[in-house]
Amino acid sequence: MKLKGRVKPISYIKNHAAELLREITETRQNLIITQHGEAVAVLQDVEAYERTQETLALLKILALGNQQIEAGKVEPARDVIKRIRNNRAKS
Repeated sequence: MKLKGRVKPISYIKNHAAELLREITETRQNLIITQHGEAVAVLQDVEAYERTQETLALLKILALGNQQIEAGKVEPARDVIKRIRNNRAKS
């Protein structure tokens, strides 16, 4: 993603908030907000934020799965399926 033109100082945000929100919603492009010449925040539409949060959640699940594999806390799928079928048959 190219950031050129997507960086604005906070004073610009204050004076053009409605226009920028409309633009962000339409283009789905993030906006970097600066204060005293330093990047301090990112403004993005809600859908992009939700997608980012879902992606992070999936990455956390994958990392947890890898940790469990490394710790030997896994068992073959066929064994799990067999156990589930046996438990259902007993019910």
